[in-house]
Amino acid sequence: MKSSLPLLFSTLLGIILGGTVFYRVVEGWSWIDAYFFTVVTLSTVGYGNLVPATAIGKIGTTVLIFAGLGVFAIAIQQLGNLAILQRKKRLAERRRQLEDTQSEDD
Repeated sequence: MKSSLPLLFSTLLGIILGGTVFYRVVEGWSWIDAYFFTVVTLSTVGYGNLVPATAIGKIGTTVLIFAGLGVFAIAIQQLGNLAILQRKKRLAERRRQLEDTQSEDD
């Protein structure tokens, strides 16, 4: 799993960067607005304060959703798995320490 994380997050970063540049060029938005819209769209929050006005912007948004949403969801899922694995390792280490302490007392 760890070996796929760099590729996964590089892909996600590429999608975010691509979306940001796309909206900057096609819709003429500021860099921050283009970035914000891309992240809000990928995360499915959708505030609605920015909406593509051009046909190519609307088509690009659907492509961004189809291409990026799956990658975004997998990235979130992998982060959750990583957090769970880290917690399990800490708990196992605490158990070993407790068992070692108890065996020394006997």
